[in-house]
Amino acid sequence: MLSCSTKFLPVLLVTISLFCSVPAISAQEIQPDKLKSAYDVVVYGGTSGGIAAALQAHRMGKTALLIEPGKHLGGLSSGGLGATDIGNKAAIGGIAREFYGRLGTYYSQDDSWVYQKQSDYKSRRKKTSETEMWTFEPHVAEATFEQMLTADQVPWLKQQRLDLKQGVQKADGRISAIKMEGGLVVKGKVFIDATYEGDLLAVAGVSYHVGRESNATYGETLNGIQTRNAVFHQFIKPVDPYVVPGDKSSGLLPGVQQEGPGGKDGDGDHRVQAYCFRMCTTDVPENQREWVKPENYDPQRYELLLRNFEAGDHRVPWNPVLMPNRKTDTNNNFAISTDNIGMNYEYPDADYEKRDEIFQEHLTYQQGLMWTLANSPRVPPEVQKQFQKWKPTKDEFQDTAGWPFQLYVREARRMISEYVMNEKHCTSELVANDSIGLAAYTMDSHNQQRYAIDGKTLNEGDVQVGVPNPYPISYRSIRPRKSECQNLLVPVAMAASHIAYGSIRMEPVFMVLGQSAATAASQAIDADSAVQDIDYPTLRKKLLQDKQILIWTGPRKEPPIRVKSLAGIVVDDRDARSSLGWKKSSSVTPYVGQGYQHDGDTDKGNRKIVFTAEIPQDGIYEVRVYYVPSSNRATNVPYELQTAEGPVTVRVNQRKKPEQGKYQVLGTFLFKSGKQEILTVSNQGTDGHVIVDALQLVPLESK
Repeated sequence: MLSCSTKFLPVLLVTISLFCSVPAISAQEIQPDKLKSAYDVVVYGGTSGGIAAALQAHRMGKTALLIEPGKHLGGLSSGGLGATDIGNKAAIGGIAREFYGRLGTYYSQDDSWVYQKQSDYKSRRKKTSETEMWTFEPHVAEATFEQMLTADQVPWLKQQRLDLKQGVQKADGRISAIKMEGGLVVKGKVFIDATYEGDLLAVAGVSYHVGRESNATYGETLNGIQTRNAVFHQFIKPVDPYVVPGDKSSGLLPGVQQEGPGGKDGDGDHRVQAYCFRMCTTDVPENQREWVKPENYDPQRYELLLRNFEAGDHRVPWNPVLMPNRKTDTNNNFAISTDNIGMNYEYPDADYEKRDEIFQEHLTYQQGLMWTLANSPRVPPEVQKQFQKWKPTKDEFQDTAGWPFQLYVREARRMISEYVMNEKHCTSELVANDSIGLAAYTMDSHNQQRYAIDGKTLNEGDVQVGVPNPYPISYRSIRPRKSECQNLLVPVAMAASHIAYGSIRMEPVFMVLGQSAATAASQAIDADSAVQDIDYPTLRKKLLQDKQILIWTGPRKEPPIRVKSLAGIVVDDRDARSSLGWKKSSSVTPYVGQGYQHDGDTDKGNRKIVFTAEIPQDGIYEVRVYYVPSSNRATNVPYELQTAEGPVTVRVNQRKKPEQGKYQVLGTFLFKSGKQEILTVSNQGTDGHVIVDALQLVPLESK
């Protein structure tokens, strides 16, 4: 059944005919009545990962069918996310690299450049020697995916949504067929759920999780509620959250969910990181549309934004990354931006009607946000001019009036299998021995709630902590428990904790996992076995033949030092009291915990960090500090100690490697028992970047 989307109806009444028109059937897009009686591999979800899976199944000699519930193939890769989140290019192989190589071929042709010369386009994501292209226009990505499928003669169906109530026919632990909303039934031997939402796995009765696990669940440090880590995309000025400023009884402004964060750091909850649309804008006048003011525009929805400007935060609240032909992939940035924080909690488990409501709410919010930024007299002129210069493109997303058809579903359901990827895999403390691909991106979560505390507004949930090295993803994390389903693989909504998924959830990785899933599916068909029972060495051999990267053999950084592994009293920098202006980083290892702070080599004399510790008993303690050395560090960082015998200042050259290898001993000192300020690190008079990591106090008798 071909359904008519009404997602854009409230705003785009004049273009209703575009939404109900049936798109032309492409070479390999087939009509439901032309389907085979059964397929070897059925892929549900035309995301980048689903496309890679369908291609690989066909290349393995299997009949494959790709089913997409919407009107477009490619998911986020064709839905606006043209600034590929890479992590490490050398970790990307197989069909994923083939896709980026095809884009490179396309953009190497002069006639592909309409609004600028090829020589005028520069991107930090591409090196001159590379043949791949890592930044691209949405319509080019979609066309490239369709060309790849057509070249391999892989058929696909669009606008076929799974019946969320009775969509899976299952017997003896296996799916025999899936049923669409309109009644279409598709039979198969192995099924692959390549949706962002994990719809097929849920209807099939496979276990999953929505929201954030607690840190205790998998022994993590970055899961659950995160207030201390939420330093990026944060308010930097005090902004009143109440409808009537200063009057708590007047209620909270729209966009602020509650008083207080609703729990303590590390607690699990139901919240999902924010969604947005990855807009494609241009500064070419002849290719511009105007910003649209939605019919149900509510000025109160943007009062917080305007108060934030009036408080003095004049940062331009978006992140446009240049794509070819004078276009952008535009993402969220700073305190109030395109992320519609707190408005997506119901999305993962919602039915289609509710999801359409949430989609429309996000569209209305973001359209109103852009219109406000471009038109409100309360927006600072230097900010407003950016939104008057850059506007939506005419030649992208033409059937949705220049707005992406794909909502950025950063995470939804995540399968729970016998092996769940977690933070320890990201930091290489645990290593999966059945690799089907590598992940390499930062452990990244966008904000998940906005709250009021002490009359001020804050965001919560943002985490950005690097991983030291590309790391293997386990085959067991894309297959369900055998007791739940024996012929289903899940390469997108796979088994990972919230924070590990934040590192894995990148489009190239989804393609890698989709290809590996189809290889495993084909092997299971050949062996007439459950997907849980295939021979991993055989799978590994085939993946390597098909140019998948399974083990990282490049340069390696040392993994982080876990706080619990250190003796004595340890105070990490995240537990110290910092003045404003310090920046968090995790780019250079080894560091203790989740990273370190640095002063950016600016604002000298005005920044300090104070470490407080609970001394259990009087005694002599060896004082150790941690920092990561580099040539741009200060040679004269002052460490000011408050000992029982008086203050002591020790200066350290942070360009040199610590004398003890991973830490620097400041000396041995007498401390009295009790809670007290032990150490202050400042940037007073320093001649380079000041790095602040952990403080460690080791009683001499325990050395």
